[in-house]
Amino acid sequence: MANVLDEIIEGVREDLEARRATLPVGRLEAHLAHVAPALDVLSAFRAAPGVAVISEVKRRSPSKGHLAEIPEPAALAAAYEAGGASAISVLTEQRRFSGSLADLDAVRAAVRVPVLRKDFVVDPYQVTEARAHGADLVLLIVAGLDNVLLRDLHSQALELGMTPLVEVHAPDELDRALALDPVLVGVNARNLKTLEVDPRTVHDLLPRIPDGVVSVAESGVTGVQDVVSYVRSGADAVLVGEALVTGGRPIEAVREFIAAATAARSEQE
Repeated sequence: MANVLDEIIEGVREDLEARRATLPVGRLEAHLAHVAPALDVLSAFRAAPGVAVISEVKRRSPSKGHLAEIPEPAALAAAYEAGGASAISVLTEQRRFSGSLADLDAVRAAVRVPVLRKDFVVDPYQVTEARAHGADLVLLIVAGLDNVLLRDLHSQALELGMTPLVEVHAPDELDRALALDPVLVGVNARNLKTLEVDPRTVHDLLPRIPDGVVSVAESGVTGVQDVVSYVRSGADAVLVGEALVTGGRPIEAVREFIAAATAARSEQE
């Protein structure tokens, strides 16, 4: 069976080399001096009433294909913020997700909440690139990285002032993530190697994340009840993409997710 994650990363590396040839790392690093410092992500999440909602700008996916046109990602991000989103996730991978760094630039300029560069990060250049384009968070997918590179990229993100979101899908990946002493760990219901979604992965792994580490539930959210279910399993934050970009009412949807999550959290206290 083809490993979808490996195929995606192969394309990511090709596109990365093209960008690196156009903009060498030295020139990219020089741009960092002109970028505002990264926002305090954990404070933004802790300020959320029940659960932090990370709302995603996502045009397409390998599993579902086309999701939404999104001609103005800045407008969509602003709507998410108006609905109460604690952060905005922006897909920047171009081949499978039709994203771009231009989308990241547009969103960063439009909102005051933290912004996540969501991509398949496999090289230090991409971490520097994320910060140069104003990202406050950067995604690190454990399944796509060996331990040495994972630790190096995690350290680099912290040195640049960003918050790494370390994503896992299996118990052994969670063990590798926790060895980093992370502040933010995401559990993805989607197996990126097969693209199959199983919310039980989130429910099984969330309780294993230690207190003090902010946990994020990712994928498998089709509506309010999924958000509530993740909160009841211990999620501090929920990342939602498809359900928001296809629903046509981003402000109201984010508000509904937050209200339901707040009620669920209150029931537990």
